[in-house]
Amino acid sequence: MTAADLYNDRILALARSRTGAGQLEGPCVRVSRDNPLCGDRISLDLRLEGGRIVGLAHRTRGCLLTEAAAALVAQLALGMTPGEAQALVRHVQDLLAGRPCASTPGELRVFAPVAAVKSRHDCVLLPFAALAEAAASANA
Repeated sequence: MTAADLYNDRILALARSRTGAGQLEGPCVRVSRDNPLCGDRISLDLRLEGGRIVGLAHRTRGCLLTEAAAALVAQLALGMTPGEAQALVRHVQDLLAGRPCASTPGELRVFAPVAAVKSRHDCVLLPFAALAEAAASANA
């Protein structure tokens, strides 16, 4: 596994896009998560209307993989139900464990090369875990 495999053009483009970067005014829920081992941190705002995610913003400080994952979370989550958003983290966990299923959203497969580098799994999982926590809180 080379750095070029891990940090491929699609991951670089996601990180550079900064999709969803910022803060929502009046979110339904705001969660913060961090990885104390490497210093990656995300604060995620979520807004629901009619049982669907209609707003999502994040403030992310982290490595390229965390930045890319946060941007993908912002792309995928809009329009989802809280349950669908929570399922994303399970799909990412399965993908990183090397066992993606047929229902794994194709967009998540950009992180398939990370499966070979266990020490970087938490970098990818952090934004998805924040989304799952926010969705669970908003749905409570």
